[in-house]
Amino acid sequence: MLVTLLMVITANAQYYNVGTSTTTTDYLGNRVTTHRNQYGNTTGTSTTTTDYMGNQVTTHRDAYGNNLGTSTTSRDYSGNTSTTHRDSYGNTIGNDYSTRDYSGNTNTTHRDAYGNNIGTSTTSSDYLGNTTTTHRNSYGNTIGTSTTSTDIFGTQSTQQRGNTSNSSIWTW
Repeated sequence: MLVTLLMVITANAQYYNVGTSTTTTDYLGNRVTTHRNQYGNTTGTSTTTTDYMGNQVTTHRDAYGNNLGTSTTSRDYSGNTSTTHRDSYGNTIGNDYSTRDYSGNTNTTHRDAYGNNIGTSTTSSDYLGNTTTTHRNSYGNTIGTSTTSTDIFGTQSTQQRGNTSNSSIWTW
């Protein structure tokens, strides 16, 4: 699952902690991600299930359990993924297309509901399996980073950083 950010753009700014995301996996392989802001308050959850075709459906909820929308991810024969994001009414609000290069890096292009490029995310892994994702806006400016590590229990913890202290995590 790719975690991306939608942030306010500020040139030459330092990066601020804007929140964390913690993902656990149950015995059926379903994933539950809890999103928290920089103060540790829960701002929402994302629950991912995988169907028999291997497609993933993620339901996003706010801190009160209200449905915010869904993300549906399919994978082609080359291992590339396409994710369609829908709001709580089922309207398509954007999509992501991810490819993996020969070095194992993942490159994701984010588009809005009209197909306009709204940014990119590039993910690389270190030898321990930790990942770092750099998020850029449509002009190529870096607007944030996400660093993910996995503990011995398989729980993933992601530290989100943005250009401004009031940047918000886009959990789609």
